[in-house]
Parts: sequence; structure tokens; C-alpha cells
Amino acid sequence: MTTATAPSSPIVADWRDFYALTKPGVMKLVVFTGLAGMLAAPVVPHPVLGFAAILCIALAHGAAAALNQWYESDIDALMKRTADRPLPAGRMEREAALHFGVGLGVFSVVLMGLATNWLAAATLAAAILFYVGIYTVWLKRRTPQNIVIGGAAGAFPPVIGWAAATGDITTLPILLFALIFLWTPPHFWALSLWVNADYERAGVPMMTVVAGPKRTRRQILLYSLPMAAVAVAPWPLGLTGAFYGIAASVLSGIFVALAAAVSANRATDPAAMKPEKRLFAFSIFYLFAMFAALVIDARLFA
Repeated sequence: MTTATAPSSPIVADWRDFYALTKPGVMKLVVFTGLAGMLAAPVVPHPVLGFAAILCIALAHGAAAALNQWYESDIDALMKRTADRPLPAGRMEREAALHFGVGLGVFSVVLMGLATNWLAAATLAAAILFYVGIYTVWLKRRTPQNIVIGGAAGAFPPVIGWAAATGDITTLPILLFALIFLWTPPHFWALSLWVNADYERAGVPMMTVVAGPKRTRRQILLYSLPMAAVAVAPWPLGLTGAFYGIAASVLSGIFVALAAAVSANRATDPAAMKPEKRLFAFSIFYLFAMFAALVIDARLFA
């Protein structure tokens, strides 16, 4: 006589696992740049509507992050820095992540349209679709240009914040988009240089894997130069004042100097990649400081 095997119980994820799906560490920068885009606009919305808009940006980021992890759970399991995420660690069913991401994304877009305007909602939807469809599904596993093109996904928040406040998109938010777009490759490649073994193990064609450290370091410097030019451009164009212009010039000069140090480094041992680690750490501070200077210039010196 045989005994039937009891079906395995479904995995019940903890709320902390759903929170982890939203990548809260990255969300801080996304929310901050979105808020800065809103506060730099010539018209600031009612605080309640402004809060709703920023909440929508945060929820949309969480949706895109959840869908990214749903699709990439296989390669996340192969990389040390991502192996403990809810899906590869076995703490959550893939379907739960999918439903969570789709639901969060739809809710954020609808709420943005109702709370502010449908241009902001459409831009928010475009950001989610770009990150999930273009970057995650199409680019990441196929080309070393994944971060270059995919960087556009993270460049949307200040444009969305501006559109939520004004109902239009003008030159300044486009320049802010370009700034983040050009900032993303140096920022991410600095990290990938010392975690390159993870990408090799997972088969992700990151620039460091396909082209090697020497070319990646050169590309970091080459992208930092137009990034610095775009960062300063709002000042001579009369879109910001001197406070922002001076801050952007100093911060961008430091960024380029750190990128030059990375370009000159020849280390292959991650322990010897101090210039790369310094640039990565500064790049995060750089973006926070740049957008803080933008808001201070707009609100206090306009």
C-alpha cells in the first residue's frame, strides 16, 4: 500500500520580503530626484497633491524593481550580492512578485493621473515600461550597452516631478534627465569593476565582462566629461542661478578627477580598486548634492 505525498505548502512571504522587492535603498535617490524636479519647477503643487505625486514615483519604482527581480530571479541566485533577495532565497513565490509588481505599477500610474495630470502619469508609465521591458527583458542579457541605454529608466523621476507640478516638460527637466542618463554608466561601471566575478558567473554581458577593465575605465572617464558639461549647462543657459552653477562646477570637477584616477588605475584585484570604490561612493553623494543645490537655487535664490 502506498501513501500519497502531501502537496507542499505554498510559500507565504513576510511583509519585509515585499518591502525588499521595492529596492528601498535605490528608492531614496529616485524619490529625492523626483522631489527636486518638482520643487525646482516654477509652480509648486498643493502639498497634498505634491505628496501624492512623490508617493506615486516611489510606488512606481517599487513596481519596476519587483518586476525586475521577478524576471531575473535565475541570475540573482548566481550572484553573491543578490542571492539573498526574496526570490532566489526561496522566501517568496515568483507569482507573488509578479502580481505585486503589476498591481503596484497600475495603481501608481492611475493615482498620478487622478492626483496631478495625465502627462505626469504617462511619463511614469513610460519609466516603468522602459525599465522592465527595455532594460530588464531586452538589454541586460544581450548587450554591454545595457547600462548605457537602460540608464534612461532612472533618469525619469525629475521629469515626472516637474510634469506633476507644471503639466509640461521644458528644457530644464530634459537637461536633468540627460544628467542622470550620463551619470549612470560611470556610477554603475565603477561598482561592476570590483564585482565583475558576479557578472561573469551569471553570464551578464556587462562592459567589464565583455570589454575588460581597461576599456571600462576609459569609458567611465569618457562619460564623465559630457556628464559634467550637461550638469553645468543650466547655468549659462539662464535656467538656474549662480548658486547652482558654482556647486555644479565644483562637484562635477571632483567627479571628473575621480574618474580620471579610475582611468589611470590598472589593478585587477578588487582589494586594490580604491579609486573605483571612491568614485562609486562619491557618485551617490554627487547626485544628491546636485539636486539639493538645484532646489536651493530655485527656492532661495530665484
